[in-house]
Order: sequence, then C-alpha cells, then structure tokens
Amino acid sequence: MPQESTVIKKNILIVDDHPFIIQGYKNAITRYRPTEYEFLIDQAKDCQSGYEVIVNPESPSFDIAFLDISMPAYVEKGILSGEDLAIVLMERMPKCKIVLLTMFTEKLKINTILKNINPNGLIIKNDLTFDELLFAFDRVIKNEKYYSQSVLEMLSQMQHVPIEIDQFDKKILFQLSKGTKVADIPQYVPISSSAIKRRMEDLKVLLELKDGSDEELVKVAKSKGLLL
Repeated sequence: MPQESTVIKKNILIVDDHPFIIQGYKNAITRYRPTEYEFLIDQAKDCQSGYEVIVNPESPSFDIAFLDISMPAYVEKGILSGEDLAIVLMERMPKCKIVLLTMFTEKLKINTILKNINPNGLIIKNDLTFDELLFAFDRVIKNEKYYSQSVLEMLSQMQHVPIEIDQFDKKILFQLSKGTKVADIPQYVPISSSAIKRRMEDLKVLLELKDGSDEELVKVAKSKGLLL
C-alpha cells in the first residue's frame, strides 16, 4: 500500500493594524500548497497585542512572522514599531523567519531595517500583489531571502551607508515627537540628560540640520523614515 503523505504544520504570526491586509495575507498563505502544509495562524493588530502574543507562554513557537513596520506603539515596553517587535521575536524565537512590510520608500529607512534586523523578507507594500505574496512566501519557507522589487532597486542605488541610528536615538526622537521636554526624556530613556543632548546634536549633524530646532529635527526624522 502507498504511504500517506505527511502534512507539515507551520505556525504563522501576522501583526498589522489593518484587518483587511491581515485577511489578504491569510488568504494567500492558506492557498500555498494546501496538500503539503497546514498553517496555524495567530494575528495581532498593533505593537502591544503583537508583543503579548509573542511573550505569552501558551503561544506556539512561530515558524514565520509577518510584521508591519508602522503600527500603534506600545510605549510602556518601548515597542515603537514592527522593527522593535522583530527584535523581541528574534530574542525569544531565534528560529522564526521574519518578513517585514512597509510603506516607506526612503533609502535610509530601508538600509536601517536591513542593518538592524536583517529580515528573511522585506516588502514595500506598493509592490505587493496576491501572486507576489505567494512568491515571497515560497522563497522564505525554502530558507531563501526575499526583497521586493523596490527594495532591490534601492539597494542597487546605495553607494555607501549614509546614516544609522540606534534604539536610544529612536526613543529620543519618539519622545520629542510627543512633545516631551528634553529635561524629562531621561524618565523614558535610561541615559543621562547630557548624553541625550549630545545624541540630539549628533542627529542634527547627521541630518544636516546643524543649528535646526528640535521641532525641525522631528520633522526631518519623519521624512527620512527614522520616526514613524
């Protein structure tokens, strides 16, 4: 008698603040080789609910995670974006393949994502179609990297790494964007006031603002995709 084929089970996490996008991902994933794979899908709608799923001891160990970059923040835990959520996921489930999705088309932002996260997949949402998502999923599930066409074009244009910022810089910019006074930022970012001021000056130099105001720093950081 012929042996029955074994269906491979994969645990998938999707985190996006647009329900119709989550549904689109689910529709594509469940149509991928349905006789070979069974996909068990968990979903979350923002940084907080995504974080809670990831750290929940009852959650499965995820095989693949689709994370939107720009989502409502979970300020209490310092999770300001899908990038931060990816870092948590990498620490807790290092074998999970991470696919990041974004509307950003700024070269600096894309370079920062690749440098800090090095995801298995990076997709500009404007590139995304149903067939493209299936193709990306096929590449990732086969342990290959997948970058959408716009990402590849930006990478080909990059001659050098222009700017990189770390998690402290991101948190400083986030607090400034909320209107937090510089003197109060140490309550939210665990470094000294002098270090915060020095980092702000360095950011202004990097963004070619020099003597620009804090408000202008926030505005330019947003335009460069450094602040969501």
